[in-house]
Amino acid sequence: MRTCLDRALTFAGATLAAVYAPDAGNQELRLVDASGGTSSGSGPPEHLPLSGDSPPARALRVDRPLWLTAEPPLAALPLGPEGARQGCLLVMGTSADGFQSEQRRFLERYADAVAALLPPGADPPRPAQLLGPALRSLRVGSFVLFPDTGLIDADDTLLELVGITPDDFDGKADTLLAHALPEDMHALMSVLEPSDEDFGRRDLEFRVRGPTGEMRWLSLSCRRQALTDDRPEQVLGVVTATPVLRRGSDDVARIQWLTAALDDAATVRDVGRVVVSALREPLAADRVALAALQDDRLMVTVLDPPQPTAWPEVWRTEWRTEWPDAPLRSLPTLQAALRDGRMDLWPAGADLEPGLAGIGTGGLAVLPLPAKGRVAGVCLVGWDCPHEFVPEERALLTATAALVGQALKRAHAHDAEQELATMLQRSLLPRRLPELPGGIAVARYLPARRGLQVGGDWYDVIALSEDRVALVIGDVQGHSAGAATIMGQMRTAVRAYAMEGHPPDVVVSHANRLLVAMETDLFATCCYAELDMEEGNILFVRAGHLSPLLRLPEGSTEEVEVAGGPPLGILAEAEFPMTAVELAPGTVLALVTDGLVEASDLPLDEGMHRTRLALAAADPEDPGRMADALLGDAGRREDDVALLLLRYDGMKTRPIRSGWMVWRLPDAVMHARRFTARTLRRWQVQEAGDAVLLVVSELVTNALVHTQGPVRLDLVLRGDLVRVGVSDASPRAPAKPVIVDWESTGGRGLLLVEAMSESFGSVPVAGGKQVWSEIAVPGGAP
Repeated sequence: MRTCLDRALTFAGATLAAVYAPDAGNQELRLVDASGGTSSGSGPPEHLPLSGDSPPARALRVDRPLWLTAEPPLAALPLGPEGARQGCLLVMGTSADGFQSEQRRFLERYADAVAALLPPGADPPRPAQLLGPALRSLRVGSFVLFPDTGLIDADDTLLELVGITPDDFDGKADTLLAHALPEDMHALMSVLEPSDEDFGRRDLEFRVRGPTGEMRWLSLSCRRQALTDDRPEQVLGVVTATPVLRRGSDDVARIQWLTAALDDAATVRDVGRVVVSALREPLAADRVALAALQDDRLMVTVLDPPQPTAWPEVWRTEWRTEWPDAPLRSLPTLQAALRDGRMDLWPAGADLEPGLAGIGTGGLAVLPLPAKGRVAGVCLVGWDCPHEFVPEERALLTATAALVGQALKRAHAHDAEQELATMLQRSLLPRRLPELPGGIAVARYLPARRGLQVGGDWYDVIALSEDRVALVIGDVQGHSAGAATIMGQMRTAVRAYAMEGHPPDVVVSHANRLLVAMETDLFATCCYAELDMEEGNILFVRAGHLSPLLRLPEGSTEEVEVAGGPPLGILAEAEFPMTAVELAPGTVLALVTDGLVEASDLPLDEGMHRTRLALAAADPEDPGRMADALLGDAGRREDDVALLLLRYDGMKTRPIRSGWMVWRLPDAVMHARRFTARTLRRWQVQEAGDAVLLVVSELVTNALVHTQGPVRLDLVLRGDLVRVGVSDASPRAPAKPVIVDWESTGGRGLLLVEAMSESFGSVPVAGGKQVWSEIAVPGGAP
C-alpha cells in the first residue's frame, strides 16, 4: 500500500503527504500518518504548534485550503466539514509552478477521503493507516513498467480498473494492453516503448473493455525515470477512473469524449453510466437522475447516488421504477420543460413542487432530452451548495442533452430488440428439464454479447419411456433470427421423431431429410444420445458436431470417439452411424456447442482441453454449479453457448421384466393370461393378480381384434407397480367410447382398464404403438 501511495503522490505532483490532527487540548498538531519524504530523507515534523505559522496551522485557522508557491510548493487542506475540522492534510509539491488545477482537484478529493477515515475523538491522536486506505477508496492504481522486458508491476487497484483478477495476471504489459480498445493502442504503445528523448510526464486517456463487455474510460499519467546505476529503466505511472479527475477546461474535448462514450453505450443502463460520468463529477453535482419518457409517464433509469435516502421521501414508494406522482400533470416543472423542449435552470432556494423538493437545494438543472423531433426523456442535475450557472456550463448542458437524447432513443430500440430476441430464444428452448430416474440433467444457454442476442444453439432432454431418455444438442449455422427459427423447427422435429420410438440413427436421418427439404441456405450440427437409465448403455449419433465429453467416477475425463456423419441439411441420403458406450454410475456426460470451446483467439483443441480440465475440477455433487464452472467467465462471447450435462447415478430400484409374443390363435388370450399368472407368482405379487389379468385380457383382445401384424405382451415390476404393455403394429391410438348404453355388447373394455389402473395411456413405438397400464400391488412391493 505504501508503494502505491508513493506512486500516487508522484502522480499528484507531490513528494510528501502528512496528516496532522489537534491534540486533546488544542495546543498543537500531532502527526497521525505520513508517506514519502524530501530529497534529504527527512520526514515531516512530529509536532506543530497550533498557534504557529506552519501551513497546517494557518489552514485550520482560516478554515480553507492553502496553495503556497514557496520552494518547495506546499498545500494544506483542512479535513472534515467547515466549523468542525478534524485535522489537516499537508502535501509537498515537486514543481516550482505549484500544483496544477487537475492536481488540486485530485488532492481535494483525496483530503475528503482521508477525513472520512480519520478517527474522531482520538486523545491524543494516535498513528493510524489513513493515507493508503483513502487512496484505495478513490480507486487509484499505480504501476512500474520495465520497457526492456515488457514486464509491469501493477497493484490490485489497477488490475481491478482494467478488469483482471490478480490470479489471472502474469506480470506482462501485453496482458493489460489486450483489454484496451484497438483505437487507443497507438497512444499506449508510446508508453510501452518510450523514445530516447521522452523523459517528461505523459498524460492520456484510453478505453478498456470490462469483464461483462462494458466500456470504461481510464486516465493514465506516467513519467520515465532515467537511472544512472545498473538498475533497469523504469516508467512510473498512475491510472485512475476518468471521473476522478475533471476532464479539463476544453469543452470541445468533453463533447468529443461524451460522443465517443455514448456511441459505445448500447443499453439504457450504459447510457445512464455515461451520463453520470459526464455530469456529476465534472460539474461537482451532488445528484443526477435520468428518466425515459414513455407515453405520459417518466420511467426512472438512473439515480446517482443510488441510496434511497439521498432522494425525496415521496420517491421511495416507486423507487427506481416509475417517477413518483406520475403522470406528468402532477409535476408541472417537468411537464413545462418537456412541452417546451428547453432547459430550465433553477437557482438555490427556488420554490418547486414536492416531487422535486430536495433534489437541488443549491441549484437544479432540468434537461429535456430531444431525439428526432420529440423528447426521449429528462435529466435532472442537482447541487446541495449554492451553484452559479455560468454561460459555458449552460452551453455544455445543452449539448449534452442533445447527445444523450439521441443515445437514449437508440438504447431503447436496442433494449426492445434484445428483449424480443430473448423472448424468442426462451420460447424455442425447453422451459424445464424432466426429472429422470437414475440421473440429473442440467442445461445452460448464454447468448452472444455481440449483435442480436439470439442464435441457433439448442438443447433438449426427451423422456422416451420410464427408463430411456434422449439428450440432444445442436447448432444451426449463423447468428440471427433466421437461425433461431430453423433451430426451433429442428428441435421440434427431433423431439417428434424421437417420441415416435425411432432409434437414434433414424431420428437424425429424418431430421436431416427435413432440413434438406426446407431448401434453406443454413445447415445444422447435432449430437443425439439415447441412454438406457437401467443398464447405463448409451447410443451416440453425431452429425458434424463436437464429440461428447465424459467425466468418469474417479475424476478423469475423456473425449468420446463417436463416428460422425456430415452436418444436417447438406446431403439427403447421408448416413449417420451409431456408437455404443457403457456408463458407470457416477459418470457425467457433457454435450457442448462450439461457442464454449472456440473463438477467434482460442483454437478448438485448446478450448476442448480447457473444458476437460474444468470438467475434471468441478464437483459432480451439484450438477448446476458444475455447469456454471464449465461456463466460467465467458466475457465478451463471440457466439452463443449451449451446454447440457447429465450425471448418471443408476436406477436405485431396478425393474424386473418379462415378455411374451402373442400368437394369433383362437386361445391366444388364454395363453397370455397363463403367462401373466406364472410371472406374477414368480415375482410373488399374486395380490395384484385379478386386476392385472383383467387388464391383460382386455388389452390383448383389443390388439388381436382391431390390428394386424405381431402383438407383444411386456410385464414390468418396478417397486410397488406392475406395468402391462401391449404392443401392436397399428399407429392409431385406442379411443374410449363416448357413450355406452345398457344394450351395448362392446366398448367397455378400455373403461374397465382405466378403472383398474393407477395410470393408463399409449405411446408410439417403432412400427406401431404400445398401450400400457400400471397397477398398484396391494400392501406395497414385496
